[in-house]
Amino acid sequence: MIRFLSFVAASLLTWAPAMAWTEREISTGALHGTLITADGTKSKSNFNSNSGATVLILAGSGPVDRDGNLVEARNDCLKRLAHDLADLGIGSLRVDKRGVGLSRVSGLREEDLRFDTYVADAVEWLKVLHARRETGRIFILGHSEGALIATMAAQKADVVGLILIAGAGEPAGRVIARQLSAAGAPSELQDESKRISESLEQGIRVASIRPELMSLYRQSVQPYLMSWLPLDPAAELARVKNPVLIVQGTTDLQVTTENATLLASAQPNAKLVMIDGMNHALREAPADRAANFATYRNPRLPLAKELVPALSDFVSAH
Repeated sequence: MIRFLSFVAASLLTWAPAMAWTEREISTGALHGTLITADGTKSKSNFNSNSGATVLILAGSGPVDRDGNLVEARNDCLKRLAHDLADLGIGSLRVDKRGVGLSRVSGLREEDLRFDTYVADAVEWLKVLHARRETGRIFILGHSEGALIATMAAQKADVVGLILIAGAGEPAGRVIARQLSAAGAPSELQDESKRISESLEQGIRVASIRPELMSLYRQSVQPYLMSWLPLDPAAELARVKNPVLIVQGTTDLQVTTENATLLASAQPNAKLVMIDGMNHALREAPADRAANFATYRNPRLPLAKELVPALSDFVSAH
């Protein structure tokens, strides 16, 4: 499925340590996710002000599953995030996006996907949460590209607050250009990528793609790109009326701190939290590329220590 540089309860029921929360599979139509119901009165932290809150967690671009993993890169960042929130009494629903994991839809073709497909799916999941009495106050959280999906879903559905983690603050074409530059791609390849992305942004397909750029701009993904590239995350965030938390790590090699600043400028009342040393996989990591990207394949690493408290403070404040 798409990749870039970058309601039915099942029978299985899992109990967390100290029986602070329960985790189970739920579905809506062909989409599947993991719902955590937290008991704030029994949570290990006894942080009762979080009780009765549930966060819908949306993953980033590409075939990233509900736990934050690619097939070849398992780090469990979103699974660990959900579990750490549950330990503080905050419930969550993390989901496999359409076409990924258990949400593979029979007959679904990559060329049929559009950005609005994922937004509509997020709105549907919010309806699922609203229909369940135990979910309480509902927040939506997006990581990476999921931040823009969450932003647009928050315009269409009832949520208490919006949480953006490592979200782009500028159109995707500029983000791709910056990532290619940071990766040391040859200048002629960067120029070609810019030419293609500008054409797609204008709704014009590109027939000839160099092999080095095929993973980014193959024919089957171009319709999706044409729906995504024109979107401006900062402009979309300016339309959100809910409380907003923006979280960005300083050693994120995929999304820069300038993106968080752009988002914050679009929402002057938003709370901006910069986490020193946190990378895109939500782990503490150095700026060195090899060491930084090594964390993408290590699910044993804890999350950056300031991340979950920042989310907990935001949830408890609303």
